[in-house]
Amino acid sequence: MRIRAAAITGECNDMCGIVGLFLKTERHRPELGRLTAAMLHEMRSRGLDSAGFAVYDEGTVGTSRITVLAEGQTPDWEPTRAALEAALGAGVVARPLHDHAVFETIGDSGAARQWIIDNEPGLSVLSHGKQIELFKSVGDPDLVASRYDLASRTGTHAIAHTRMATESAVTTNGSHPFVTGPDTCLVHNGSLSNHHQLREQLVANGESFQTLNDSEVAAGYLSWRLREGDTIDAALERALVDLDGFYTFAIGIENGFAILRDPIACKPAVIAETDDWVAMSSEFRAIAQLPGVDDAEVWEPEPARIYTWSREGVPA
Repeated sequence: MRIRAAAITGECNDMCGIVGLFLKTERHRPELGRLTAAMLHEMRSRGLDSAGFAVYDEGTVGTSRITVLAEGQTPDWEPTRAALEAALGAGVVARPLHDHAVFETIGDSGAARQWIIDNEPGLSVLSHGKQIELFKSVGDPDLVASRYDLASRTGTHAIAHTRMATESAVTTNGSHPFVTGPDTCLVHNGSLSNHHQLREQLVANGESFQTLNDSEVAAGYLSWRLREGDTIDAALERALVDLDGFYTFAIGIENGFAILRDPIACKPAVIAETDDWVAMSSEFRAIAQLPGVDDAEVWEPEPARIYTWSREGVPA
């Protein structure tokens, strides 16, 4: 193992735990969910209030997905499916899983998200895009991972989060990860001080929010910049100016994975990379579960430096 930083510790009492795993080669893609679940398990001590995960696969050409939550309900998804199909003018198939459902359609996922927000007040849209599915709940990360069958999921990359809620209500909808734009997902350890002002600006620029969580504002900010034509690197460069606060972000996008810490970098993070994968976490013990970790290069991400990886596994 090649270590590039000395500030890698075994355990920390800092709240919230985040993990991310990007598989650069085909070798471990059948194990993406199992490996992510093992990493998330190691973050349990950082908070048992809620947990969630987003998984990316290579998608199906011409098909979009919308993950929807009916918190605290046992819904009949058929009326929503039929109404959404009529609104989109395109076929919609529902895959229910407890209080979540994934709707698949050849229609526009962004239009589907907005229709559900506008017309189904009892539902929350957790994600939309061509490759992402997102599941989250209150409770122990191990139980959340088991309930939504994280270990069986395959794909290219995933991000996950567990938290101890200290500033907001413990609800599924208010838990991480957050998605507002297509295939753009964010988990966050930290706090933004200017999220109310940013929320107003983003709403004026066409973003829609479903919670009061500052992390959803950060996700909306990235979605807005990507919609305006920025690359993920350019969007994160702007974020360093526009987002005021302290944060470590792990970000999933359609074709890659990104990490950013604020200029002070008071929230812990560690990265490890091999020829097969790159992983990040709040603590190294989560990464220690991964195959081939003894051959990994391990380092602490620098403050205000953007790290990105593409599907080809080449840092951008």
